[in-house]
Amino acid sequence: MTQQDLARAFRQLHAGGPLVLPNAWDAGSARAVEAAGARAVATTSAGVSWAHGYRDGQHLPFAQAVDAVRAVARVVGVPVSADAEGGYGAGTPDDVAEAVGAFVDAGAVGVNLEDAPGRGGAALLSPDEQAARIEAARRAAADRGVDAFVNARTDVYLAGAGDPDVWFDDVVRRAAVYVEAGADGVFVPAVADAETIGQLVSAVGAPLNVMVGPGALSVPELAALGVARVSLGPSLALAALGLVRRAAREALAEGTYRALGGAPTFADVDALFAGG
Repeated sequence: MTQQDLARAFRQLHAGGPLVLPNAWDAGSARAVEAAGARAVATTSAGVSWAHGYRDGQHLPFAQAVDAVRAVARVVGVPVSADAEGGYGAGTPDDVAEAVGAFVDAGAVGVNLEDAPGRGGAALLSPDEQAARIEAARRAAADRGVDAFVNARTDVYLAGAGDPDVWFDDVVRRAAVYVEAGADGVFVPAVADAETIGQLVSAVGAPLNVMVGPGALSVPELAALGVARVSLGPSLALAALGLVRRAAREALAEGTYRALGGAPTFADVDALFAGG
């Protein structure tokens, strides 16, 4: 498939029931996610940053973030979406265009672009500022002949920005501006209750993406609410790191290896990269 074919396929996946994205952080995790049956692979900025020894939040050098997406796209045959965080650099429209262009050049057919942090200590950018960045992202992908899916993330709930009584209205207002600017989907992390999610599905005017983890509503429950996209975010990376810590502590403290039970064999994992 060409990159534009993958872009079309990725777009269509948002219309056929929830697209479940167990987010990956390197080529190995991406290939494992694909082998598990994922119809697309999305990166997690947190997982990618941790894998390279940096905190999340654009502390990872941009070139390494792009290289991670390139490595993922090389080993999977499904569409890849890149976590572009806040657009890198100073987060201007030009910076966003450069970042999105680099991710598309690396093989991505979708990007997440968040509206946090804002300027001068504000939690969020203004809706108009984010709209200009979304327009820049669209142009950068179009200039490369790729109809990339731009997923506009708003961190109103995640950042706890402003009065909780108006969070819902702020998200809806921002979503309208972002969709008008060219966003294909709206991502609202940190929303967990069924009532609010259902209301957002009806109000945002675009495919709604939510983030899940332990204790969250199940995929069938989210499907019944009309959610289009379900992201695991950093949860897989956290679980993997948790296993490493448990297994290491057990081996160091007890000299046993029970935590390693259930792992795939060396041959099974090596076979995932037979063409590499």
